[in-house]
Amino acid sequence: MADYGHDLMFGTFLTPAADQAERVVALAQLTERTGLDLVTAQDHPYQARFLDTWTTLSVIAARTSTVRISPNVANLPLRPPAMLARSVASLDILSGGRVELGLGAGAFWDAIAAFGGSRLTVAQGVSALEEGIRVIRAIWDTTSSPVRVDGEFHRVVGAHPGPAPAHDVRIWLGAYKRRMLTLTGRLADGWLPSSAYAAPDALPALHRIIDEAAVAAGRRPADIRRLYNIQGVFAERGAGFLRGPAGMWAEQLAELALGQGISAFILASDDPDMIRRYAAEVVPAVRELVGSERAEAPRPVRATLRTEALRVTPTPDDGTRLSDVRVWDESTRPSGPAPDPDRRYTAHEQATGRHLVDVHDHLRQELREVRQLVEKVTAGTMDPGAARSQINTMTMRQNNWTMGAYCESYCRMVTMHHTLEDQGLFPYLRRADPRLAPVVDRLEAEHHAIHDVLEGVDRALVAFIADPGGGEAALGAAVDLLTDTLLSHLSYEERELVEPLARLGFQ
Repeated sequence: MADYGHDLMFGTFLTPAADQAERVVALAQLTERTGLDLVTAQDHPYQARFLDTWTTLSVIAARTSTVRISPNVANLPLRPPAMLARSVASLDILSGGRVELGLGAGAFWDAIAAFGGSRLTVAQGVSALEEGIRVIRAIWDTTSSPVRVDGEFHRVVGAHPGPAPAHDVRIWLGAYKRRMLTLTGRLADGWLPSSAYAAPDALPALHRIIDEAAVAAGRRPADIRRLYNIQGVFAERGAGFLRGPAGMWAEQLAELALGQGISAFILASDDPDMIRRYAAEVVPAVRELVGSERAEAPRPVRATLRTEALRVTPTPDDGTRLSDVRVWDESTRPSGPAPDPDRRYTAHEQATGRHLVDVHDHLRQELREVRQLVEKVTAGTMDPGAARSQINTMTMRQNNWTMGAYCESYCRMVTMHHTLEDQGLFPYLRRADPRLAPVVDRLEAEHHAIHDVLEGVDRALVAFIADPGGGEAALGAAVDLLTDTLLSHLSYEERELVEPLARLGFQ
């Protein structure tokens, strides 16, 4: 298989739960706010616990402005194709050209029949889908004469075409079996399977069926975009496909893009924290990995990877210190082995070090926000209500919108990051290269010291909330010390670990 060169897309696959209607819309808005490209929703019209998918997508379109929208996938047996075509075109016009059409032949035939649809065999469902695609495209084609599709399952004779969609709406088919895959290669604009039903190791054989059908129909395999509904778990250690740290997710998805031609990854999750993390940690890394590989001349297969000197730059320590207190002696910090100047690294090898710097940059940014809040509240220029309004727009959100709760949540995040390193990354590095043991020991010791500094911030917060006037100086000093120790430590860690992570890897 090859990379077909399509632009990358990332999105969400939402459950239109009727008892959480506003939450469904909020998750779609979160998808847009975090910079993802696409919102999709499953379509099971016979499911009493679900909102109608097309109505839900219409509300989502009205409450968003940039994100694309698609059913994933529309249930054709319960959505007559001529009416579905006009619904899609209408919403595409109203949304400014943001609608795509995921389409399926149907399943759960007992439920479909109970809801008034025709009970079809699997083979009949595929034939009905092919007729339905002809109807849909004929309705969209306003340059044609009245529509005439006199099929076995769908009959539209003399209908006037129109309205035309605002843009060239793509039809993506959910397909797994040979006849559906062959139909995808012959007629569809995209293939939209789910990892739960088509695992990564099954994809090559399925791609081949699509590609062979495309060539037989006089099309290029690259004419069919490959999309993938994915689900996974963020974890400290790698344990299979999309079960591990964000850096591992990025590497696995980049491999699918570059080696299997998949260009859209749609996260099946209704968890807002997972969506945020996917958008913040996985998506940028995948874009970087794929972009770096694509920068070279096109190649037929993924067998040869471009290598280069290490391009991940550790963040330097500028030496600025705000506190007179010194938690450790920086001059006694050990260094690891000197890098081999002739060593070259693939983009995939550099991804873990890049991820480490990205996580640290997030900690640095959140630290700046903590300092700004402390300064404003202690200066009396921000009351709790205004602080709540500002914090509500941040990535890190808490139910208790006091400054103390926010600072405490930041301290918990730093502690969690260090715990993950101590329990997973550091033991691995000791085993992989014993020469790193002194560095790892020192980093662990600094983690314990930073924990004590964080405890000091907690104590200062408690004192300040109890007595704002008397506790102001102590709170400022505690935050200054946290700033000095954390920024110094993060720079040291990057300086010593970015290259080993590229050289040794970590999953």
